Parts: sequence; structure tokens; C-alpha cells
Amino acid sequence: MNSLKYVDSNMDGLILDLQTLIRQPSVSAKNQGIEKCAKLVQKLLNNSEIKSELLRLKKGVAPIVYGEIKSKQNPKKTLMFYNHYDVQPAEPFDLWKYPPFSGTKKGNKIFGRGATDDKGELITRIKSVEAYLKTTGDVPCNIKFVIEGEEETGSEHIENYLKKYKKKFSCDGVIWEFGYVDAKNRPIVGLGMKGLLFVELSIRESIRDAHSSLAVLIKNPAWRLIEAVHTLRDSDGKILIKDWYKDVLPFSKKDLEIISKEPFDQNAFKKEFGVKSFVGNKKEFDAKKALVGGATCNIAGFVSGYTGDGAKTVLPGNALVKIDFRLVPNMNPKKQIMLLKKHLKSKGFGDITIKVFHGESAARTNSSESFVSDVRTAADKAFGKSILNVSNAGTGPMYSFVKILNAPCISIGSTYMFSRIHSPNEFARIDLLNKTTKCMCMIMENFSKS
Repeated sequence: MNSLKYVDSNMDGLILDLQTLIRQPSVSAKNQGIEKCAKLVQKLLNNSEIKSELLRLKKGVAPIVYGEIKSKQNPKKTLMFYNHYDVQPAEPFDLWKYPPFSGTKKGNKIFGRGATDDKGELITRIKSVEAYLKTTGDVPCNIKFVIEGEEETGSEHIENYLKKYKKKFSCDGVIWEFGYVDAKNRPIVGLGMKGLLFVELSIRESIRDAHSSLAVLIKNPAWRLIEAVHTLRDSDGKILIKDWYKDVLPFSKKDLEIISKEPFDQNAFKKEFGVKSFVGNKKEFDAKKALVGGATCNIAGFVSGYTGDGAKTVLPGNALVKIDFRLVPNMNPKKQIMLLKKHLKSKGFGDITIKVFHGESAARTNSSESFVSDVRTAADKAFGKSILNVSNAGTGPMYSFVKILNAPCISIGSTYMFSRIHSPNEFARIDLLNKTTKCMCMIMENFSKS
């Protein structure tokens, strides 16, 4: 039996392991079940004959689950699988059709928080290595697993882990923690991720909430914050902060060619999210360019005053807004925050308090890398046809891996693009788990020979 046939014959085991993993809550935002889940992942690696250990930085920091298999036939080349075992909070619970930590299987789907992001993806990697070990007693190249527990809260300590264990983590290529599959079941081979700058702007105008009749005398902090935020971008999404785009790396001719070939069904996208038009009324090609390389300024939350049912005539004492900026290659989060501070001060809002939660640079792998061909060939064979994507619209700590390990990173996986990740009723498709596991087997084989 070869590795691909083993995957088919062992799907019941894959499903059972995924259900077991989903049933262990691991919500990093609440520090819920993190240690237990790390130990469970270590157990799953050991059960698949992958030597593993828990790596730690200091007390209170989620451990990294590290796994390694050295190849007998090709010990000079190393492929890393980067994943995470933490998940998003499951609230609101009442919107779940099945309990979020039940791992309920219905037809071709497994429901639960983390079913896709990222426990389903992790299981495909583990089972692909297991398939080789069970059928040949070896792997085509050295394999390393780096599985963190803080990805859903911004991977705060991943760079410290990478620096501390740089020699241990050394590799020649990284398969990223996920990869989307589009509505036509085509896997999207992603070459990069956007960066992120997450900030909170706040202001207090009085020591307590007051009767709204006093609005003729006391300034309303919500109005002032609204006025400040309004200076950050225009209605078409263009960021108005001076020099915000100054360092942006422009698309290459090859990038634009790849973007033009990438399919994008704008009508299906609009239907899925219930929107009638895109920001700036973007159409096909411009919409695709924006997803791949457009910087954003997004209000993630705005809080002030009374937000309960009914009416309450109150003048709030304070107001705050949470904003995330998506960054593109060559934008430095530290420089961008300085530009933001300078902008607010120049517009007369120097009294607004700025709190920085997270900063992450963007990363992008060159499409000419041989690693790209290794992955695409495997994806085409496993799924029938793949799509090359210059960069994912989301963010992860890819830049830290590229900078510290000096290894190209590529996203490929089983995440159906409408699988409701980060939302109620998240699910994984069993057919895609199967194809992705086979794809990982083929990637190892191709990578070992290139």
C-alpha cells in the first residue's frame, strides 16, 4: 500500500482524531484549555510516530508543540509545517446548530470551533507524515512541526520562539498553517500574507457620564473621535495619512499577470456576504488587486455611551475606537504608527490616546522559487486544478519566519472559503481533508526531489 491509498483507508482515523482535537477547547483569548490542548497535540504526534516535545519561553506563555522526523533517504533537505492549536472564542453560543466543541459529523462536514481553523489543517499534515511512516518507514525529506498556541491572539511570542530555537527550527521551506479552497473546489496556493497594525484610539472629556442636556457645555468624546477617525480615510477606502503609501512595494509585471489569471466571482462573493457593491465601487480586476495588495483602515469596534435597549439620554464621558490597518510589503508597523501619531497631531487631535495592540509586517514569496512549483504540481494532481495567489488578504506571522529562518513560505490547505471560520457553525469538509492530506504527501515527495 502506498501513502495515498493509506490516506483513503485511514479516513476514519483522521476524522476521529480531528473530533478529539475539537472537543478539547483551546481559546487563547481566554487562556481556556491551552495547556491541555498542547499536550493532546503532542500525544497525536507521538501516536503517529512523530517524535515531539513541548518548547517553552516563560511562565504564562503558551508552549509550542515541536515535532521532528529525520529522513533516512534524504537528510539534507527539511520541510516545516507551521500550524496552531488555539482557536477563536465560540460566542455567540446560541447561533451554533451543534455545540461548538462537539466535533459533530453530519454528512461530508465536521462542525466545531477549530474544525478548519486550524485543527483540521493540522490533522492533514500529521496524517500525511503518518501515511509515509506507516507505508515506507521513512519520509521523503526531514519534516519539522512548529505548532503554536497564540496565533488567534496575534502570535505575540512567535518571534521570540523563532530566535531562541532558530537552529532547531532551521528548514528549507515552510508550508503555512492554512490554504483556501474556492467555491469550485480549486485550492489557492498563496505566496504571502498582509501585515497588520491594530490600535485603539480613546479620549475622555469628563470624569463621568452626564445628562445629555449638558451637551451645550460639555464636549462629547464620541463626536470628537468620529471627527478624528473621519480624517483617516476617504469614502473609497484611500488612507489619507501623509506618506502612508510611501514605502509600498509595487506589483511586479509577473504579479499582475498572476492576479489577472486568478478567478474571482464577484457576484458569488457579494451574495455570500449580502453586499450590493464593493468599496470604491471596485470591479473584477481592481477588486482582486485590492484583496492581494491593498492597504486598509478598518473600524473594528466603536464604543461610547449607552448601547442597551430603549432610550437613555446620556452624555458619555469617554469614547474609544478599535482600528486595524492591513499593511502590504515594505510597510513597517513601527513607522506606520509614527505616521498615524503625526497625522492626528497635525489635524488637532494630539490629545487622543493611542494604544498599540499588535504590529506585523507583510511577507511574500517570489513566484519563481522552485518551492512554488513543488506545491502547485502537488495541488494540481490532488485537486485537479490549483490557483496561484500573490498574497492572502489576511495576516499571520509569516514575515517572522521569512526574516529569521530565511525560508520561503507557501499557503496550501483544506479551508473551504465559505467554511465560516471565526463564526458560528464553523465546519471542515471531509472530502477536502482527504485531498489535502494526499496533497501534503505529494508536496513532501516533490520537495525532496527539487
